[in-house]
Amino acid sequence: MPEGTAIYVVQRGDTVDSIAAGYGVSVETIIRDNQIIYPYELALGQALFIDLGTRQPYRSLRVTGYAYPYINETVLADTLPYLSELAIFSYGFTAQGRLLPPALPDEWMIEMALQNGTAPILTLTPLDEQGRFSNYLIHNVVQNQEAVSQLIDNLLETMAEKGYQGVDIDFEYILAEDRDAFTDFVRQVAERMRANGYHTSVALAPKTSANQKGVLYEGKDYRALGEAADHVLLMTYEWGYTYGPPMAVAPLNQVRRVVEYAVSEIPVEKIDLGIPNYGYDWPLPFVKGETKATSIGNIQAVRIAIEQGVPIRFDDVAQSPFFTYSQAGDNAPQEGGGAGAVVSQGSGAAVEHEVWFEDVRSLQGKFDLIREFDLGGCGYWQIMRWFAANWRLLYKNFYIEKP
Repeated sequence: MPEGTAIYVVQRGDTVDSIAAGYGVSVETIIRDNQIIYPYELALGQALFIDLGTRQPYRSLRVTGYAYPYINETVLADTLPYLSELAIFSYGFTAQGRLLPPALPDEWMIEMALQNGTAPILTLTPLDEQGRFSNYLIHNVVQNQEAVSQLIDNLLETMAEKGYQGVDIDFEYILAEDRDAFTDFVRQVAERMRANGYHTSVALAPKTSANQKGVLYEGKDYRALGEAADHVLLMTYEWGYTYGPPMAVAPLNQVRRVVEYAVSEIPVEKIDLGIPNYGYDWPLPFVKGETKATSIGNIQAVRIAIEQGVPIRFDDVAQSPFFTYSQAGDNAPQEGGGAGAVVSQGSGAAVEHEVWFEDVRSLQGKFDLIREFDLGGCGYWQIMRWFAANWRLLYKNFYIEKP
């Protein structure tokens, strides 16, 4: 643990007052840092961030946060001091290389980022004019030098006009046949960006070997992309995902395997570790092709455990918190309505649920991994929900690099 920090796991009979007295800190600080709401109930097994006052970070770290233009302005304002880069999601393009802006204005986010000394980053994804993701769109552009040149020209024009300071290339499901063409595309973008005073990053699917099979992996050449880009993001999340079986979103044992491979191919100072800022709630039993998990915030997850009166457990291998609960009918948590809101969708036979999320224990495990491998940075997908304890803990572990 970094100096001046403690993580306390709630035991039976604990109250915020008794925990504060035990550490000699104010009740108000614990409530604020852990976003505990009145009447200040706690869940058995809940991990609390305790700020003991002193701070001696390990070293500086590049920190990127991804956000959509519909982010709450207060959430963005609170988060920006902790970010080196704000990656605004997202710009698309046409098969001819014409750049497509986000559906909502992004200028206000750029302005806020610059006011906070944070670099605004243009995120480029293969979204077409209907807002649909397409790997054939990737194919049509990277295999067409005229389209590549047009897209880079459009990027540079937009960045100069709006004040962006870099571009992040977030292409997924690249066809195996487009692997080398995609690498060359990234190289061309990076060279043109450097010549104009900008930098380039690229998102990498979480590979564990050079020849890993699968549509997520075959189009990404770690070594070549690491050489081409200024830095890379390891997308080390989504093991547990919307349509998959219940499990940790970013199990540390699996994340470690990706990092071990990445550092064998890419200079450590170029590598950013991907960190999820969310969890999932799965109705049970899981049925492949039918079951759909609900994305929830980490604070919301704790509220569900409190409201359902169930303990939070911790998987020592995955280094991730989880719990199960039962409800009459399918009263799955819904977005909106406040932290931890559970909106009734009907009644009937009891439905079991399994929830996996992130807390300060799982986050400290990821920060320790960054320190162990001396990685250059981390990137949060995404910062749409405010999770105060994460940012307080990050602040205790590292100095935040500012451009």
